Amino acid sequence: MPAGPSEVMVVADKSANAEFVAADLLSQAEHGPDSQVVLVAVALSSLQLEAIQDELVKQLKALPRAAITSVALSKSFALCVSSMEEALNFSNRYAPEHLILNVEKAASYVPSVKNAGSVFLGAFSPESCGDYASGTNHTLPTYGYARMYSGVNTATFQKQITSQELTPEGLKNIGPAVATLAAVEGLDAHRNAVIVRQKALGQWST
Repeated sequence: MPAGPSEVMVVADKSANAEFVAADLLSQAEHGPDSQVVLVAVALSSLQLEAIQDELVKQLKALPRAAITSVALSKSFALCVSSMEEALNFSNRYAPEHLILNVEKAASYVPSVKNAGSVFLGAFSPESCGDYASGTNHTLPTYGYARMYSGVNTATFQKQITSQELTPEGLKNIGPAVATLAAVEGLDAHRNAVIVRQKALGQWST
């Protein structure tokens, strides 16, 4: 599971507290100069956007890692959209490591989240809690790899063994396809392992 510089995407609507939004953006930006933070503003007014910007400046000044955080912020961006549908379409394409839905009825949007490492719902679910105490693992895919990988979880450390048993009818149904594919790959012994059984069952005809 590829894991690189930290990322957070905060989706905020008009109900979001500017202080909370800014704090969440800064909490990831402080990881390092290559961290990526993204604000997706859903139908926010210019005054609401300014309030978030003001909070970023205010809170940044109080951080011991302000210099590092500032570099990360300089490479980050905000996107203004008109609806949650637009916000989630963008989020699913971006596939963030951490996705914070600081919006009204946040839980109702979970089924629409297709690509994200871990999702934080509502005003009182900061990503920091996922790092330290809320129970989820925070070793998560970055760089858009959440499109194809899950975060580290209990199943990651479990060994799984598959097994299969074909009935004569099952072999009859899939045997011809297996024999054909084996022949295409030039693996005649693979093909023969099917054919000898089909002959024994009276299923094979040349």
